[in-house]
Amino acid sequence: MHTHAHTNEPSRSESALKWAFFIIFGFMLVEAAGGIISGSLALLADAGHMLTDAFALAMAWLAFIAGRKPPDDQHSYGHQRYQVIAAFLNGIFLIAIVLWILFEALDRFQNPQAIDVPIMLIVATLGLIVNIITFKMLHSGEQDNLNVRGALLHVLSDLLGSVAAIIAGVVIYYFNWLWMDPALSLVVALLITRSGVMLIKDSIHILLEGVPEHIDVDQVKLHLEQQFPEIDNIHHVHTWSLNNEEVLMTLHVKVSELNCVDELLKRVHHELEHIFNVTHATVQIEKEYCSSQLEKV
Repeated sequence: MHTHAHTNEPSRSESALKWAFFIIFGFMLVEAAGGIISGSLALLADAGHMLTDAFALAMAWLAFIAGRKPPDDQHSYGHQRYQVIAAFLNGIFLIAIVLWILFEALDRFQNPQAIDVPIMLIVATLGLIVNIITFKMLHSGEQDNLNVRGALLHVLSDLLGSVAAIIAGVVIYYFNWLWMDPALSLVVALLITRSGVMLIKDSIHILLEGVPEHIDVDQVKLHLEQQFPEIDNIHHVHTWSLNNEEVLMTLHVKVSELNCVDELLKRVHHELEHIFNVTHATVQIEKEYCSSQLEKV
């Protein structure tokens, strides 16, 4: 008895990513045009930043589309891992953006540049509005999904950048403190760094088939052995995940009697699905012989 969650229907998160991409990409074109018209290098640089975010959103969107492909002869579990790979790459892009911000900020500290504050404030305010709309769209999706989380972090980095630009613009307008622009950029970079590192860490954990965070293997064994008196012991338990939602598990169940095996299987699968959120389990019932005699788990 297995539970499969394969679907060919677009999810709410996929639709949100699609529209988020078009909104960010559209505003990036507007910002680039404003930079060219005003001669503002800062606006052109931010447009380049938004281009990387648009690319990240497109990659996350395409990963959802690829993930909807059904299993085939070469991919028996389907294509869910595309979402995890997209999340990992988005984490790398976030760290790359942080390094770029650090480089630019240090250069601005050493070589302060005159800033066209009115244009800076207008564009930063428009950017803030666009990013709030996009963030709310993505926030309505599956927030536990690593792919969506990666896209959210990119939009959040833009949102924080817009807030920092508005604060810096107001301070520079009234006090002419040019150092405020790179200083606030460093604060934003520090905030992005932690999120990017966590995203990379969580993605690698799944790609290396680590035990899902919500599962304690010893607790699984104890629960099943206590729940079913006919079970002598549970051993050779292995569990991993395809993404944040698809959890897989294999385990051996040793019994003294082989009566009503189908009923026992049904009840074990029910416990795994409803207590531990396992979406696909393979349970081997055995009396004396174990097919993995050399395994010591």
